[in-house]
Amino acid sequence: MISRSVLFALAAFGIVAAAQAAEPSVCAAPEALTSIEPRLERTAERVAATRKLTIVAVGSSSTQGAGATDPARSYPSRLEAELRARLPGTEIRVINRGRGGEDVAEEVARLASDVIAEQPDLVIWQLGTNAVLRRDDLGADAELIRRGLARIRDAGADAVLMDMQYAPRVLDRPGYALMEQLIAEAAREARVGLFPRFALMQYWARMHDPKDPAMVGPDGLHMTDASYGCLAAKLAESLSVNWSQPVKAAKSLGLAPDAVAKLAVEGLSAE
Repeated sequence: MISRSVLFALAAFGIVAAAQAAEPSVCAAPEALTSIEPRLERTAERVAATRKLTIVAVGSSSTQGAGATDPARSYPSRLEAELRARLPGTEIRVINRGRGGEDVAEEVARLASDVIAEQPDLVIWQLGTNAVLRRDDLGADAELIRRGLARIRDAGADAVLMDMQYAPRVLDRPGYALMEQLIAEAAREARVGLFPRFALMQYWARMHDPKDPAMVGPDGLHMTDASYGCLAAKLAESLSVNWSQPVKAAKSLGLAPDAVAKLAVEGLSAE
């Protein structure tokens, strides 16, 4: 059994290590904007055992890659490259199941055929933008999101919700704040990960140097090569920390190999 004091030390080590690893760049952002909680148990276990890892990215145009100059510059393609570079011992495949123009209901309807059929270890579900662009009444969306997450959970996969992009056309719509709330609440209730793209892009917009590439395209909505690249890099970093932080911390504290293995499977919940 691992004591609570050791667990706190593990968490503290992870925070310090992440801060030390951070490097200033156009993609830089505070850790609070990129941390994914709770721990993604299935994927963490597979990474610890260097097993094959299958990730399905489902969503609309910003998953498909609208605004990128080439499909290889979409965020799922870049995410695969980023994760392979960080985890060279693990076979990683990121499958792009983005369809431009889709809403939450349409994505839920094809989860079984387009997502669960791939037997994913992790599903990254980007959602909310088209709902906000199309209508002000978002009353049905919370239940649709819960239904979709239940299907992913029942399939045995981990899940991460990715919220809207921070873009002028989104900000012009009255329902964007409510949608942000609905997505965050759904993630919290289902105990799945949340990657706050909206807040992250808002930070980048606030810190943007005019000499740096634009993060939103001329249509005022879709992302660019630069923002897709940054999104993939920060998401890969956040996932890697979520998966590996307890194991690295345990090793640094000199825990026995069996304790390290226990953390790899059970994470900080092992008490």
